[in-house]
Amino acid sequence: MLLATPALLALVIAESSLAAGCNELLGTRIAADAIALPTSGASVTSATLLPGGGTAPQAYGAYCELNVEIAPVDPSAPTIKMRIALPEQWNGKAMMFGGGGYNGTVPNVAGNVPAGPLDQPTPLGRGYAVFASDSGHVANPVNPGDFAWNEEALANYAHDALKKTRDTAVHLIQLRYGREPVRSYFAGGSTGGREALAVVQQWPRDFQGAIVLYPAYNAAALDLQFGRITRALAAPGAFPSLEKRSVLLEAAMQACDGLDGALDRVISNQAGCNASFDPAKAKLNGRPLRCRSGADTGDDCLSDAQINALRVFNTPIRFSQTLASGERGYPGFNTWGTDLGRPGTGLQLVVNRLGLNTLQPDNPMPVHGTGFADGAPYHSGFWDEWVRYFVTRNPSFNSLTLDPANLGPWQARVDSLSLRQDVNQTDLTAFAANGGKILMAHGTSDQLVSTRATADYYRRVQQDMGMGRTRHFMRYYEIPGYAHAASTVFNAAWDSLTALENWVESDVAPRRQVVTDTVAVPGRTRPLCEYPAWPKYKGRGDVNDASRFVCVRSRGHHN
Repeated sequence: MLLATPALLALVIAESSLAAGCNELLGTRIAADAIALPTSGASVTSATLLPGGGTAPQAYGAYCELNVEIAPVDPSAPTIKMRIALPEQWNGKAMMFGGGGYNGTVPNVAGNVPAGPLDQPTPLGRGYAVFASDSGHVANPVNPGDFAWNEEALANYAHDALKKTRDTAVHLIQLRYGREPVRSYFAGGSTGGREALAVVQQWPRDFQGAIVLYPAYNAAALDLQFGRITRALAAPGAFPSLEKRSVLLEAAMQACDGLDGALDRVISNQAGCNASFDPAKAKLNGRPLRCRSGADTGDDCLSDAQINALRVFNTPIRFSQTLASGERGYPGFNTWGTDLGRPGTGLQLVVNRLGLNTLQPDNPMPVHGTGFADGAPYHSGFWDEWVRYFVTRNPSFNSLTLDPANLGPWQARVDSLSLRQDVNQTDLTAFAANGGKILMAHGTSDQLVSTRATADYYRRVQQDMGMGRTRHFMRYYEIPGYAHAASTVFNAAWDSLTALENWVESDVAPRRQVVTDTVAVPGRTRPLCEYPAWPKYKGRGDVNDASRFVCVRSRGHHN
């Protein structure tokens, strides 16, 4: 039994006297000077005490939900809409969630971290105060990039909204509980992964830890690679159907699945596959993958035009002029063995939409907004929006006419955008010195943000800070078979938050991390191997058991 000391009782009494009830927070105004970046202040637009919910082990208790608007300086700019969940049983800590894509919606504050486990409580269920924002605009489902007309909205999306949201949230936490959080963490994937790296780089004392999944950190460079891929797929006869992509995936499985020692339909030795697989020479069930004579003869083979487009996907873009952010290009994607889309239902439709979708890029670009109807590749929609609203600010501009490797008259504008959007500074000394820790992971079958780019970022950190110092505060893992946010090959679930808590709060560095598949073979496990290692089967025992694999390293790297 824990006995309350006089000091502890005094603290509890002091906090309870300072704390505000949920309904008392309605209408609260936060002054502009409480927020480090320029705003016109913030206000609480709704305050609702909600009952607990969820089902064990992901149940959570009652909490106060606040909806908040952070007013812009420019009256023509949209407000930042944010939400914060303040649990009745608070653990003294805060969690900020990042967004995705072009943002524009507030993430679910009662939800989980990216690739979070199904058998552990969510942050809210653990007692965290959880908050997130729409990054400063409401998404237009038809043209999700059109907010970039406004400079303040663009700056908010780039990263300013992160600081404004965090400062507002800490102020409200202090009002609700009578004190600031003792620790704060950030978790995000894709755009949210870029946001995670932005906060640790730019405001290194705001967060003590970050969970960084498939981060689109060099966003402008990635957009330019999207343009290169889009133009290749738009060439006559170059766009492969869902059926052709399914055939390509199966051919790569037959060639590369066994490179890790286990025939389990997960390609763990991705570097080996990248080096050895050639779609022009590959076979499927003993027959050539390449269509006879290179012409398109049906859905059971790939034409030369389609193979050429897929090789563009697999190779880097090199810019004729280095971007102002310092980026010289963007790497290719792990194309051989990645699910770029195939016939299916349910979660497969999500994978398809985040891959090459169903319609060939064209001008005007086919629909690429929300939903799962036929549409252009996600890459192509993203590129089209970026060119028309971020770069040229001309909604009638044909994005297929802009050469991403040779920007010509658009070089200066893209340089300016690269300084706003690329979050690529890799000296994280201030964050590390403040006790900050980073857990970063990326699926080797990501079809939307290249794993090779994340590996490149990690190597840059090691080069800037030294391998020993980097290991003191950062881990990077690659997850075989995992695609962008969702996968029907190996859908990863990882208890990253417990690992981060143990590292930050108890100085117990992560060891023997395990990732669990929740879709293809639910419950099977694999070891999370620190880059550049990958899981190799020991040769005996259950191939669905992580303990039957060992982390090994190949010579060279993925690029």
